[in-house]
Amino acid sequence: MGSKPKNDSSDTAAAAKPAGTSQVELPVEGMSCASCAARIDAKLAASEGVAEANVNFAAGSATVRFDPSRTTPEALITAVKSLGYSVPTARVEFAVEGINCSACVKRIEDALAAERGVVSSSVNFASRTASATYLPNETDPGRLAAAISHAGGYKAAAIGSDGVAYDEDARLKKEYSSLVKSLILSAALSAPVFILSMVHIKQLNHKIMFYILFALTTPVLFGPGRRFLTGFYHALRNKTADMNTLVALGTVSAYIYSATATFFPEFFRFAGIEPAVYYDTTCMIITLILFGRMLEAGARGRTSESIRALMRLRPRTARVIRGGVESDVPTEEVEVGDIVVIRPGESVPVDGKVAEGFSSINESMITGESAPVDKKPGDEVFGATVNTNGSLRVEATRVGADTLLAQIIRLVREAQGSKAPVQRLADKVASVFVPVVLGIAAVSFLVWVLPPLDYSLQFSMLIFISVLIIACPCALGLATPTAIMVGTGRGAGMGILIRNAQALENARLITTVVFDKTGTLTTGHPRVSGFALSPGVPAADLLYFAAAVEKDSEHPVAKAIVLRAGEDGVSAPSPKSFEAIPGLGAKAVVDDHEVLVGNWKLMESNRMDAAPVRAACEELEKESATLVYVSSDGVLLGAIGVTDTLKESARAAVERLKKSGLKIVMLTGDTRRAAESIASKAGIENVISEVLPGEKNARIEKLKQAGERVAMVGDGINDAPALAAADLGIAIGSGADVAMAAADITLMREDLLGVPLAIELSKKTMRTIRQNLFWAFAYNVIAIPIAAGILYPHFHFKLDPMLASASMALSSVSVVSNSLRLRKSRII
Repeated sequence: MGSKPKNDSSDTAAAAKPAGTSQVELPVEGMSCASCAARIDAKLAASEGVAEANVNFAAGSATVRFDPSRTTPEALITAVKSLGYSVPTARVEFAVEGINCSACVKRIEDALAAERGVVSSSVNFASRTASATYLPNETDPGRLAAAISHAGGYKAAAIGSDGVAYDEDARLKKEYSSLVKSLILSAALSAPVFILSMVHIKQLNHKIMFYILFALTTPVLFGPGRRFLTGFYHALRNKTADMNTLVALGTVSAYIYSATATFFPEFFRFAGIEPAVYYDTTCMIITLILFGRMLEAGARGRTSESIRALMRLRPRTARVIRGGVESDVPTEEVEVGDIVVIRPGESVPVDGKVAEGFSSINESMITGESAPVDKKPGDEVFGATVNTNGSLRVEATRVGADTLLAQIIRLVREAQGSKAPVQRLADKVASVFVPVVLGIAAVSFLVWVLPPLDYSLQFSMLIFISVLIIACPCALGLATPTAIMVGTGRGAGMGILIRNAQALENARLITTVVFDKTGTLTTGHPRVSGFALSPGVPAADLLYFAAAVEKDSEHPVAKAIVLRAGEDGVSAPSPKSFEAIPGLGAKAVVDDHEVLVGNWKLMESNRMDAAPVRAACEELEKESATLVYVSSDGVLLGAIGVTDTLKESARAAVERLKKSGLKIVMLTGDTRRAAESIASKAGIENVISEVLPGEKNARIEKLKQAGERVAMVGDGINDAPALAAADLGIAIGSGADVAMAAADITLMREDLLGVPLAIELSKKTMRTIRQNLFWAFAYNVIAIPIAAGILYPHFHFKLDPMLASASMALSSVSVVSNSLRLRKSRII
């Protein structure tokens, strides 16, 4: 089954692949019949930029020919998903050696995007990593690594799916050590060149001095400076230009000019020019830029310190009982079901459940909560947490890439590799920055050397070199990713997991925060607080029927009723039949009686009379109780009041958010009286009550239509649709909920103060990004004209190339240093 090719007049034309089109095969899951294939076929064929679509139901795939200038594989996948089907993709991250400036980012992203089967790609200049989402049936990590290497002499190595096996510490130390060694050699040779050049001013035309300077400068240019020449060569081969192009052209220009003056002085004298050398310019530019890169590498290393600290948390070995014998094995060899022995003071190697023993576990490295958590048999423990006192035997339930630690590392890595919308502009500027600077440098040289200005060749050459050297695309490339890396890393250390850079941007614009009630504002551990009984009905009967219907439910309110029945000695039978009624309750047959258990809407729809229990129900609602009504054979037996306790941090969190100028709303399915009671305790005036679970996302949409930018705070399970509908979804989760797909931000602990903390951290991170971008743009806008000599006619000020190189080096360092302030700054 397939759509007819658009604008094709013959089968031959359809068979041929027109120039300028690409083809991709999408694996599609969820098709159950030929009608499904027809729907997908029609959707793809109608999509912009698609020339032909052919969906094969038997093969479970869709082959699409499209115009890459008008659409992308990512857009095609979105079109398929919009119909309710899924397209399986994989994600891989590479550590990339050889990324020197922001122009490299565009080059590598373009190389990955050009590979068949790549859905999306992103390069993080600050962390020197590249990530790609791809179709496993079309390509693989090996091909993608090769594409990166071919883009310009880069070296790409895939990072493991758990992120733990990747030794970023070793990579950073290697990079830093290489820069230090190059700097020491360059400085050792440049110092005498600089000194002799100063002496040379008093001893003009000293030929031996020229030879000595040449002999000292040559190893600087082709030794420590070789990295710039190699980068220039690869850029030239790929018909692009980057930071290495600017540095190489600047230093080589000064070197060739000086070498010509050294070995062919007559050439200059013939033209009426006294030969002069600028070896010190070549040496000092290389030395100062290496010095700047060393400082930048050290600063960049600190931006990712938080995630490396997480990686170092996992112990290398685990003590496992196999065949009744304890033995130490590498952590990666622990299997699900193994019994792991954890002694006092040791770190937990994998996720699991306590099989034997009692202890307290320090989970601060995961949740940010400093108080140790007591553990007993049956409780869950997480890898990388620390056993503080007793000895435990733990059954491994999640190992390797499935552990909580690995999930956190993966989420933080993905966030740090994502791009904020504002970064797209910086990337576009950086991609054309170097060619523009080359043009400015060339024009500046010609303006000064030709009439009417007609300045000397030496003067014009130094202007040319200064423009090349002072320009800094690196600051533009570092402005956003360094701030995102520090901000998301700081958040992870506080138990706040930020999914991507878009979440940071959205958090900055929030005007209204909507809280779910149960499990979010409240503890989620409700208890039965009272009864409203119809005349002649004992509480035991009410509990008997309610517990029978609710005994298999996982809802907190249902659990509270079953627990109270057990405490009161009421033994509830299993129902003969059971039917859930979404948003209302449930219907079941218990002891041959038809029993309804749920909210008042369920009772009302079955024409129940509330008069016998109305007064008692109102009293329970004044105490913030949720009412669960029970009827048998069409007769209302009464209602059970279930009360949940407000979290200790709820009111403080609400007050913090209000001080930030945000509107606060509580969203709940409770009656208005019960909802307003709990809301008043939390300090919330705006209440949306009696909302069915399926209606929550519609209420969020209504707020958005009213012009509000909405953040939804929920437990990440029942509130998933509302979290997804909000501009910003914040999930209050425990370790088991860390992979909540609907949330933009996940709080690893139950403390609601994490909500204002997350929003303020996002605002500070975005503020830092804007500061960085302003500095990066302002520096280049001001520095390049000064280097081009704009001040010379009026003030006789000309920027020396050595000063230009120092300025360029420090501009990148200043951007990274500003981002690092986030590590220590006060959030709230």
